[in-house]
Amino acid sequence: MDIKTVGVLGCGLMGSGIAQVCAASGYKTIVLEVEQSFLDKGLGRTKKFLNDGVEKGKVTPEARDTTLANLSGTTKYEDLKDSDLIIEVIIENLDEKAKAFAALEAVVGEGTIFCSNTSSLCITELAARTKRPDRFAGLHFFNPVPLMKLVEVIRGLTTSDETYQKVFAFAQSLGKEPITAPDKPGFIVNRLLVPYLLDAVRAYDQGLGTVEDIDKGMKLGTGYPMGPFTLLDYVGLDTTYYIANIMFDEYREPSYAPPPLLKRMVLAGYLGRKSGQGFYKY
Repeated sequence: MDIKTVGVLGCGLMGSGIAQVCAASGYKTIVLEVEQSFLDKGLGRTKKFLNDGVEKGKVTPEARDTTLANLSGTTKYEDLKDSDLIIEVIIENLDEKAKAFAALEAVVGEGTIFCSNTSSLCITELAARTKRPDRFAGLHFFNPVPLMKLVEVIRGLTTSDETYQKVFAFAQSLGKEPITAPDKPGFIVNRLLVPYLLDAVRAYDQGLGTVEDIDKGMKLGTGYPMGPFTLLDYVGLDTTYYIANIMFDEYREPSYAPPPLLKRMVLAGYLGRKSGQGFYKY
């Protein structure tokens, strides 16, 4: 079965970006949200991104119009019934994801492939909560989705060869550079990145330097596009804390344990850019 229609479950920052790249690549794309207001906000974000791209000369008016023509939104699961592949992009909670997949299975065909954009949960465990564990894989995009080239393709223990190959080829068709990652918390990128970010927090808390100096040191000394604290604020301190806890529960290695300072900042509501304050004020 060729992939022609793509469903995207969730129209937040990641979901709207994933829906945009699918629609821009020629797929009929239907994005689902639980409330119309959330859907309107997500689709509005996509339209603004494309319109800004046209104004800057980075997107042609024709490409913008084609993308928007391929993209539609809904609040009803049944509208995803003809999807050949569905990408789930909702809250990082196993039970909530399982409920969403159960609702999807009530309306989609037997051949529909399910993918999860989870950054931390076990793909095999998610697949086991469905009736199609062989047609289930991880497809982890990076933010901002329209600009970031990398996609991690995660193969669970039950993912079939055919499903893996289709999902990998699908990622390539979006103009992305897919890599195959193991079904272990953090996959490849976060397994290497999260300990680095946590160590930066520990080092700062121990007086290594100011936030600004540590960021500047890593930018100018190692060529990183942004320092660890700028990145933490961008990703979200709560998101990093959540992922770190999952990774520590799995590996029980001190490098994955969230530092007390990170926990205190999350409890105080200092979550980064989205809250207006993290390691920096916005």
